[in-house]
Amino acid sequence: MVVFPRSDLQGRTARWIAISLVLTGAVWIAAFAGLLTVADHIHVDVPYALAVKLPLLQSRPDLIFAGESRTEYQVDAELAAKLTGRPVGGAVNIAYDAGEPLAVLAATRQEPELFRAAHVVISVAPFIFNEGVRAAYVYPQNVAARLSVFEQMTSFLPLRIGTLIRFIREAFNARLAFEQRIAERGPRPPASGLSIIQSSQRDDRWPKDIGTHPHYSNWNLSGPKARFETAALCDMVPLVRKLTVVIPPWAPRYDRDDDPLWRKKDDQYAALVIDAGRRCGFDVLNIQAVPGLGQSNYADEMHVVASGIPIYTRYLVAQLRLYTIE
Repeated sequence: MVVFPRSDLQGRTARWIAISLVLTGAVWIAAFAGLLTVADHIHVDVPYALAVKLPLLQSRPDLIFAGESRTEYQVDAELAAKLTGRPVGGAVNIAYDAGEPLAVLAATRQEPELFRAAHVVISVAPFIFNEGVRAAYVYPQNVAARLSVFEQMTSFLPLRIGTLIRFIREAFNARLAFEQRIAERGPRPPASGLSIIQSSQRDDRWPKDIGTHPHYSNWNLSGPKARFETAALCDMVPLVRKLTVVIPPWAPRYDRDDDPLWRKKDDQYAALVIDAGRRCGFDVLNIQAVPGLGQSNYADEMHVVASGIPIYTRYLVAQLRLYTIE
């Protein structure tokens, strides 16, 4: 019987543990890469959150509000229809949380006849274009789908693995919605697609400024997000009657004049969208403040409560010159 010295035995054990960890890590990475490959394969550009709102198009609206949460929670399409002399269903709100232009473009291609005669008004937020924002809850899923599996893994592992997990989950949800034809057969959402935030958050939860807000972190407008999402806006132009891109305001408690970092970043993001509009032929409406929309009308730094919805909707309709049917 051979007896190894204790130090030699400990060394062998440590090596086996290290080898086991390396092999386990390699197997895990290979399995995760395989799962990402499957997600890429089944991915469709119309996410579940948008698909469930597309049954609103059955009324054949000629005014479609789309985009991210500031349209979802702030634009009353029924009020907009009333103000502009349209019938009920003549205007709808298909915006959803963290909505991106690539998804709206996909919906436009999916229902070309319904969009061809419509004025599409789509809101955008900084995180849609800022490559520095990689949080799971806001990262554009269709941008992630356009990255290779290698790019996905090197971009998000290990600290942002949640973003890839959400991408995988949303890919399966979107495919399920596509297979079940929810966009065509699903029930129509109430209130023509408007969602309402009932109460404001506590004062201690409000950001102290906007210049350091997470949507502007690691500021970078030269990555895949900006490239793919502005291209989507441009590709949408010939597919709709008219396209207007809206940059909504932040809560009035924040002053651009007192926050030069916010002003600089916001101006750059607006310039990116405006430049794309000039090149491709869509209008840009940069709203920095809304008369009559006060601090008490806001739920948080970005979204209004119920009392702010008619104020914002009326102002938006006026700025879009929609008081008469186009």
